[in-house]
Amino acid sequence: MGTMTIRDIAKKCKVGVSTVSRAMNNHPDINPETKEMILKVIEESGYIPNKSARNLKITESDTVAILVKGIGNPFFSGMIDVIQKKAQQHSYACILQPVEPFENELDKALEMVQEKKLKGIVFLGGNFRHHREKLQKLHVPFVVSTAGRAEDFGVPMAAAVSVDDFAESHKLVDYLCRQGHRRIATLTSADTDLSVGKLRFEGYLKALRDHGIQPDENLIFKLRGDSDHFSITSGYELTKRALAQHRDFTALFAVADTLAVGACRALYEAGIRVGRDCAVAGYDGLEIGQYYSPSITTIRQPVEEIAKETADILFDMILDGKEPESRTFQGELVVRESTEPAE
Repeated sequence: MGTMTIRDIAKKCKVGVSTVSRAMNNHPDINPETKEMILKVIEESGYIPNKSARNLKITESDTVAILVKGIGNPFFSGMIDVIQKKAQQHSYACILQPVEPFENELDKALEMVQEKKLKGIVFLGGNFRHHREKLQKLHVPFVVSTAGRAEDFGVPMAAAVSVDDFAESHKLVDYLCRQGHRRIATLTSADTDLSVGKLRFEGYLKALRDHGIQPDENLIFKLRGDSDHFSITSGYELTKRALAQHRDFTALFAVADTLAVGACRALYEAGIRVGRDCAVAGYDGLEIGQYYSPSITTIRQPVEEIAKETADILFDMILDGKEPESRTFQGELVVRESTEPAE
């Protein structure tokens, strides 16, 4: 029985491999009767798995990777932790691979699949818009998390989990407009960003037009392509630039909370009261925005739910051969001290 694999157990129990893995690792997300049946089959087979279930591992390399573009972004920290724990529950090793701003995340993934014999990949961050021909070279299941829909990629191994960045951004800017603000500046990503930043910027434009406001190019401040993506420093510097150019605005929408925090600091140094003199709103729902003074209005993303769904979809594809899915979560408009009505 020493050569028995997790697939043998799954076949005998008529369940998926991931279900067997959850039973062996005492995972709560499994029917108690199914768990009891699986453990009984293992025992009757004369095989008792150890705590890590190493003796029932699949014979190939059981390793997945998380490729992160923007490793310094605190939004990803909680997601990485959840995904790594999920991998451990399935007795998989998990490689955390930062991707530099100038690097192509798909090239890095193709390189790692060959060198590390990966079984699956999670992509966090980045501008995930690649030619379909190149995506088809990635022959392992992968999930693009927080950056689009599976149908956008058009390849059989691609899944996606995210919020609707366009709709949620529209929701936030619509709120600012209903507060009486007409001149709403934005801190947004570079023109080369064809992913999250682009969707949030388009939501901003649509909300303005829905309120009969013509977007003003003089109130749009974009990151440089080579700058630190969505950082506090970038938000500070962009806002300093806006103030130096004497642009007139009563509200500012930053496409990330980190940018909003930097913006608040620049406004404070200029003697502008955040909230009263200039409303500021961000996006993501980071903890820092809650405890900044004044606390920052934002769109809160359900980080833990997104990360859990990302990992579950990946391992369903790896272990059970399930088809890739596209899952979209709703964000939550959290109104705080930084956005007062226009005077």
